[in-house]
Amino acid sequence: MSRRILFYINAINGGGAEKVILQLAGHFANAGYSCWLLTSFADDEFEYPVPKKVKRISIDRKEIKECRIKKNVRRIKALRVCCKKYRPDVLISFMAEPNFRAVIATRGLSIKTIVSVRNDPSKEYAGIFKIIGKWMIPMADGCVFQTEEAKKWFPKKLQRKSRVIVNEISPDFFQIPRSENPKDIIAVGRLSEQKNYKMMIQAFSLIAFEFPDERLMIYGEGNQRKELEMLIEKLNLKNRVRLMGQTKDIPSVLSEAKIFVLSSDFEGMPNALMEAMAAGVPCIAADCPCGGPAFLIEDRINGLLTETGDIEAMAEKMRCLLKDSRLREKIGKNAKKSSEKYLPANVFRIWKDYVENLM
Repeated sequence: MSRRILFYINAINGGGAEKVILQLAGHFANAGYSCWLLTSFADDEFEYPVPKKVKRISIDRKEIKECRIKKNVRRIKALRVCCKKYRPDVLISFMAEPNFRAVIATRGLSIKTIVSVRNDPSKEYAGIFKIIGKWMIPMADGCVFQTEEAKKWFPKKLQRKSRVIVNEISPDFFQIPRSENPKDIIAVGRLSEQKNYKMMIQAFSLIAFEFPDERLMIYGEGNQRKELEMLIEKLNLKNRVRLMGQTKDIPSVLSEAKIFVLSSDFEGMPNALMEAMAAGVPCIAADCPCGGPAFLIEDRINGLLTETGDIEAMAEKMRCLLKDSRLREKIGKNAKKSSEKYLPANVFRIWKDYVENLM
């Protein structure tokens, strides 16, 4: 009888963690495991495709607005029902709320629980969740972190049974043909406060008229769209900064990009940055907690790091790359080379060994 794994996350309608859990489920399914992917709710319009061998289930057909306590109690009960029905050997959950629910739902069941922290824990487990997180998350059988900095935030009890495993990069990104005449500064990610697109737009405004042919193109959707549109209007950048919405063709975007920029206040291991580096796009990234960009980038070798939240520093990094085509070429080539260690086979081998050891 094959090993059985149940993967759990709130949704798969965009975002780095959602993409990673689908990749992981697909690899385990292809390796002969019986795999289910459970989400709290579905979003048929914007969901990532689910690997063919992975069975897709959802607690709700769409997101339901309800009291937080009621919502969590109901989802914990539904998760426990799924655990009893599908009898997985391991439950693997991603993100804070699913992690809490996974730990509670599997109490008393003969199921190993692996939680995964996908963002800066000081933000993801802020406020009262800091106390609950440091007490409850260590009750899991194992935990996967993306950086050592994130791992050190939790008690030694959890650190001892955890692993740091970096995200994989699809081989497709290494095969993206680069345009001989790349254009535009690009960014990819949710239009949310965490991504600090305000800072990026303000930084671009400082150099926009020094480089009149350059544009800033931001791909993604989110609750800050109106706010960002107002800022673009205020800075008189309507024809220079564009909010492009979601796209399913990131490879085409990267093939034409002159520079990729990440301005986040905090990140786990940013997939969008990893994919841009694998494609050979010269990248600028904020050196934000919990250490993902600094783990990936050696400054001025395979990318540029800048101070988190510093508008003038970001503008200077943009200016530096826009003025120096040789530096762009060197950084792009080195970025692609340094990304090879994150090819799927290398990353999945670490995950598989960790899961098998726990079982």
